Amino acid sequence: MRLAVMGAGAVGTSVLELAAEYGHRVVAIADSSSAAVDATGLDPATVTERKRETGSVGTATVETALAAEYDALVEATPTTLGDAEPGYSYVVEAFERDRHVVLANKGPVAERYADVRAAEAASDGDLLFEATVAGAIPTLSTITDLGPGHVTAVRGVLNGTANFILSRMAAEGLDYEHVLAEAQDLGVAETDPSFDVEGTDAALKCVILANVLYDREYTLADAAVDGIADLPGSVLELAAEDGRTVRLVGEVADGEIAVGPRLVPENGTLAVTGTRNIVQLETASAGQLNISGRGAGGPETASAVLADVGRLAKR
Repeated sequence: MRLAVMGAGAVGTSVLELAAEYGHRVVAIADSSSAAVDATGLDPATVTERKRETGSVGTATVETALAAEYDALVEATPTTLGDAEPGYSYVVEAFERDRHVVLANKGPVAERYADVRAAEAASDGDLLFEATVAGAIPTLSTITDLGPGHVTAVRGVLNGTANFILSRMAAEGLDYEHVLAEAQDLGVAETDPSFDVEGTDAALKCVILANVLYDREYTLADAAVDGIADLPGSVLELAAEDGRTVRLVGEVADGEIAVGPRLVPENGTLAVTGTRNIVQLETASAGQLNISGRGAGGPETASAVLADVGRLAKR
């Protein structure tokens, strides 16, 4: 398939670099202010080198990338709240051209789900968004295969930054500020980590899960969210004395969404360490299913994007 990639961060550039391995070609890629377009397929090395040297992926405009001849739009711009722009407008434009859309950006399906589904319904294009929940972990495709009506609840550890911090606090007896600084030095946490440590990122993923499970529109405003920034190290010490630990857990059940620090068994399935994520699906017929892996990262998330592209190609 011919792909147009909106967003040239870690995920967008990874899609550009990996697309050929999956049998597809990227004919356009755009960052916030420029684009590179080639109907025969872009050379990843040329684009990434130019981006590194000049700060721009090319000399074309973003509008030129949107107007390119492609089969599927890959929306990988940063997640924004509220109006979910500019990603939402890119999605609508692709659907108006009867193109498929694959999302890595959580905003459109976490904040404007009904609008996106309406645009899809009016189009010959289809929407897939595996990469918006837990990176490389095949969460949404598993729910689709099982049938959303057969999944009674979903819970999990859905943010690698928060999990790294809690894991280190528990293992080394360190305080939050010390581990956060370490995570920032390692590139695990952003300079402004609030999106992760306040629980917003995990909550957005849970909102998307709720939208899929219940086929109605939830937004971030519908989630009860607590983060880990105010969690004292003494809580983890007390938990360890009782054979437990603390993880930032998101849960969707009975039409409700909640994210916050939870006590879990120290050796239980939810006590994943480092930046790993885990998703638990409670099902009506198959019991509990656990899926674990890397929940973030450029190549990891790009693999989920390209898996969706492959599904669309088979259609």
